[in-house]
Amino acid sequence: MPTITPHYRSVRELLQSKFFAIDDFQREYKWEKENIDELLTDLRDKFLSSYQPDHLTSDVSAYEDYFLGSIIVSKRNAKNYLVDGQQRVTSLTLLLIYLHNAVKATDDLLTSSLKPLIFSNDNGVPKFNLDIPERLSVIKSLFSGQEFSPDGKDESVQTIYARYEDIQNKELADELGDALPSFCYWLMNKVGLIEIATDNDNYAYTIFETMNDRGKPLSPVDMLKASLLAPIEDSDQRRNANQIWKKQVLDLITWGGDHEPERDSACIKAWLRAQHAETSRERKAGATDKDWELIGSTFHRWVRDNDTHLTLGTQSANLEFITTHFTFFAKAYQLVLNASRIYTKGLEAVFYNAHNAFTWQSTVLLASLCVTDDDATVRRKIAVTATYLDIWLMRRVVNYIRVGYSSTAYAMFVLCRDIRRKPLHELVAILNDKLANDDATFDGSPSRGRIGIMGLGLNQFSRRYIYHLLARLTAYTEAGGGEHNLFDKYIDRSHSNPLDIEHIWPSRYSDYSNEFESEQEFQYWRNHVAGLLLLPADVNRSLQDKPFTYKNSVYVSQNWYAASLNMNTYQHKPQFKAFCESKSLPFKPYEDFGKKQQQERRELVLALAKQVWSPNRLEEAAS
Repeated sequence: MPTITPHYRSVRELLQSKFFAIDDFQREYKWEKENIDELLTDLRDKFLSSYQPDHLTSDVSAYEDYFLGSIIVSKRNAKNYLVDGQQRVTSLTLLLIYLHNAVKATDDLLTSSLKPLIFSNDNGVPKFNLDIPERLSVIKSLFSGQEFSPDGKDESVQTIYARYEDIQNKELADELGDALPSFCYWLMNKVGLIEIATDNDNYAYTIFETMNDRGKPLSPVDMLKASLLAPIEDSDQRRNANQIWKKQVLDLITWGGDHEPERDSACIKAWLRAQHAETSRERKAGATDKDWELIGSTFHRWVRDNDTHLTLGTQSANLEFITTHFTFFAKAYQLVLNASRIYTKGLEAVFYNAHNAFTWQSTVLLASLCVTDDDATVRRKIAVTATYLDIWLMRRVVNYIRVGYSSTAYAMFVLCRDIRRKPLHELVAILNDKLANDDATFDGSPSRGRIGIMGLGLNQFSRRYIYHLLARLTAYTEAGGGEHNLFDKYIDRSHSNPLDIEHIWPSRYSDYSNEFESEQEFQYWRNHVAGLLLLPADVNRSLQDKPFTYKNSVYVSQNWYAASLNMNTYQHKPQFKAFCESKSLPFKPYEDFGKKQQQERRELVLALAKQVWSPNRLEEAAS
């Protein structure tokens, strides 16, 4: 008789010095950004419900536990094969790598506790605990902090890399601050799963099928539907409302041709937060969750507990909530999803924010909508609000202000509350006023430690945003010169020859030692945004450390933002020259490119940024 053993395992017990593999026929790692955000938010909130600033790390032993669900493991050939649970185990490993990298420079003891959960000594052979050969390259690079390109790799590798970026952008370490060590120990020792282990593959898959096919617990979406249908006494109306609900849910989870069972839940959270959250948790340790947080974790209970506020509880009110409100906001949510994935005329800003991985976009874009808005008004409101987010976001990243999920949660709650159900003209006025009073600008504010464009350089935080910024400046320049706006093509890294960041200066300090006192100063200048371009990868590789005069002869045949460095562009591209003059843009060609020339180019980048992200775009989006 095969052995079947269920055990509760803490994260430490589950992962320490153990190795997990998967069978070749297992599906890819599929978690999306929303799944990671939800996991991290739930973990953070559960931890903070117990944590107090005067606690020691040893106090976490008395904190509440957090249950992550179950995994099914088949043990054979001295290996643990994950039959069910690879999504959670992989995501947990990525979180542990992030935490390890966050503390390794400051806490040797904690680092030594985290490391065996990721990387172990297997009888003298170093080995990652997630022992899946095709994924080891990305796991190793993330763990060691090495550069890694997911381009051209398989789906799981690309998804792992993207989700690790999402974890970084959530800025959990910064948010927790002094509480970070306690959180790490709590995660290792107080967060756990049920490990169901068997030494027989057939039993393992039978257990998996049974757990997934029978007795599945109702999802929060199912429970919300049940509570909304309960007061509807008329059987025909209840049946009709049920069919409408099921159709909206099916449309959501199958949107875009793929199947994502959490998309209905994400839509409902975005809708309820945008339209109904009146309160948010105070930003201090030990504070209790309010509307904004409760909707994010248990929206079905929140609706039940706030039926008076939502004017629910009667047959007519609940029918309207299902047949009018849910259908309206589900349709609007899908419009946002579509514009996030496809570069859509009039809704380009939605695509820009999605490329910048701004998690709160779908929520905020629903806030100003009214169920009485026609389709044209919905599109205009979404366009205006997305344009505001685009400007607001880019103003912050050029000043190195964090824009991750946690860092911006309260600001987005306030924004939703301020623009909720506003008519279009009032929405534009509110958002214009917010931009006018914004203390983050492209000019920066040195007195407040904000550097703006003039101090923006390439580093680990800024790389993704500089890539985005250069793509926008390039697309704007090309469109101004009469070409098509190819932003979506510029940022597409799925083809074999994507655009890469090109340094105008070769990485040879000796060539510029007469202008800089040290190599450190030279590298700081070399990485400034005004010294960077976007070029096809093969062109970028061919240039390498060639001198500027050689590079400039190649730039002239590339995009116009790069070609603007060469005199021939101004002689043979009259439309480009007219564009520069009409917009008063200080484009200039150069025979040489040193410190003085880069300073001039900084002025150009600043002028372009102010036009690309001009508040005037709000009025344009509304028209």
